Amino acid sequence: MNAPFQTGAAKADPPAGAAPRTMLPLTVLIAAPRGFCAGVDRAIEIVERAIERYGAPVYVRHEIVHNRFVVEGLKAMGAVFVEELDEVPDGVPVVFSAHGVPKAVPAEAERRRLSYLDATCPLVSKVHRQAERQIEAGRHIIFVGHRGHPEVIGTFGQVPEGRMTLVESVADVAGLAVAPGTPLAFLTQTTLSVDDTAAIVAALHDRFPDIVGPKAEDICYATSNRQAAVKAIAPGSDLVLVIGAPNSSNSLRLVEVAERCGTDARLIQRAAEIDPSWLDGVGTLGLTAGASAPESLVREVVDRLAQWRAVEEHTLVTAQEKMVFKLPRQLAG
Repeated sequence: MNAPFQTGAAKADPPAGAAPRTMLPLTVLIAAPRGFCAGVDRAIEIVERAIERYGAPVYVRHEIVHNRFVVEGLKAMGAVFVEELDEVPDGVPVVFSAHGVPKAVPAEAERRRLSYLDATCPLVSKVHRQAERQIEAGRHIIFVGHRGHPEVIGTFGQVPEGRMTLVESVADVAGLAVAPGTPLAFLTQTTLSVDDTAAIVAALHDRFPDIVGPKAEDICYATSNRQAAVKAIAPGSDLVLVIGAPNSSNSLRLVEVAERCGTDARLIQRAAEIDPSWLDGVGTLGLTAGASAPESLVREVVDRLAQWRAVEEHTLVTAQEKMVFKLPRQLAG
């Protein structure tokens, strides 16, 4: 990773045919860490290696990660994305996405004798194991997350129906109907707002003093680090751009974090979505990327900005990330 604060790290050259350097200057504060996390790196590598080992096509249940650019790249290599296993032909390998799947999915794959690779992020798998342990201990689980998110669906699918209740807000905690004396535990989705989750967990402890929680927070290191990095760049920025998909929980949270710092923020998937009018009155622009967005898209955005303004980059590093997750045994070596 770069030095904690790089000034004048790079000045983008004007593209061919662009106006000379009479354009207004634009300082771009680039957050670090940003972009791919270890779980996303692992999931993408699993699909790539599966294609190399087994040949195309390799089927993938749901988007491997929430990024259209990544998905399209894997499609070009021979990945076929489907919603359910009944779309997977017999005799071809299938990969489960990084968000995790209910237990019923691998059970169905085994029943059909499908060869499968589980790309579930190990930090999500850790939450699954915690859920199983709390059920074994006889507790009802209050799960903090966003309804309909694949990670939430996958986690609910680890326990018997009716043994877990979803809350999305402090108001939901107040509205919980729990029989007196019910042993309780709580767990959280890994890609939530750190601040929102802290408030919900505090509300759970206030209402249920005996509730049991994980020894360490379930929000993953990458989500926490990226939110902290946005908190570092947003106060000094007039606008923050977050590169990520609209169905990416961690990317949406980055937009919210910037806005809570009092800075206008926009979610974009590609540089082509940027409207040059957004830069009116902007002298400093913050830039980051969600955990499913590759670094190439960051460079694409900087190059796009350089078509309109004289860009000077500064990278602000708030944490170092060295996490690496092992591949499934079928692909190891």
